[in-house]
Amino acid sequence: AMASGLEPDLAALRRELSGPAALSVLIALIAVVVTFLIWRFVQGRRSSRKAVLLLGLCDAGKTLLFARLLSGRYRDTQTSITDSSATYRVSRDKSTNVTLIDLPGHESLRLQFLERFKAAARAIVFVVDSVAFQREVKDVAEFLYQVLVDGTILKNAPALLIACNKQDVTMAKSAKLIQQQLEKELNTLRVTRSAAPTSLDSSGGPAQLGKKGKDFDFSQLPMRVEFVECSARGSKGEEGDADLEGLEKWLVKVA
Repeated sequence: AMASGLEPDLAALRRELSGPAALSVLIALIAVVVTFLIWRFVQGRRSSRKAVLLLGLCDAGKTLLFARLLSGRYRDTQTSITDSSATYRVSRDKSTNVTLIDLPGHESLRLQFLERFKAAARAIVFVVDSVAFQREVKDVAEFLYQVLVDGTILKNAPALLIACNKQDVTMAKSAKLIQQQLEKELNTLRVTRSAAPTSLDSSGGPAQLGKKGKDFDFSQLPMRVEFVECSARGSKGEEGDADLEGLEKWLVKVA
């Protein structure tokens, strides 16, 4: 008797579950599951990229910066002809670390080594000699342009820090001026090379730097770009500490 009394309610429930409302709920659940799976996939790919690449021209101070981050100590360096890598602990938590990779800055080597390590890059530190910048601005912009139009880097969009090094020297240019000059030079390069791009994006078409029809600025890039002033040598030279606080804080964020 009880079962027969519940039959109308059960029938109504079956009709409700087979109606439009149930279909909407099912679609919403599927959307949530697909979104979660995509998020896990993206996070998995990002977590597999543990490298922080140190790039820049020769004598920008990459190797000394690399040594200071790892040991805190000053050491004499010379122009690198191969890569150097080491695990960098970004905090006292030993499970939080990245792999720092110092790449050669010589014109004949830098793109070759970038090609080897770019797919593993979680982040890039592009080191600029703030003292020689005015003299080297075209070369700096040329190398940075080649990095920014690379298809793999455009696709993965690793965080990018422009480290304006050698700020201990009186004649060093500020990060603000360096940013302005680089944007100007990169815009010029984009215009002059638009007819014959040096790289292809992931779809096989010409890579586009920034937004078409607008003067270039770093906010147009797919990755987040920041500038920081630093000194791998430090104001007291060999006997003192480096001034890398801004860089170290940035490494904590991207780890």
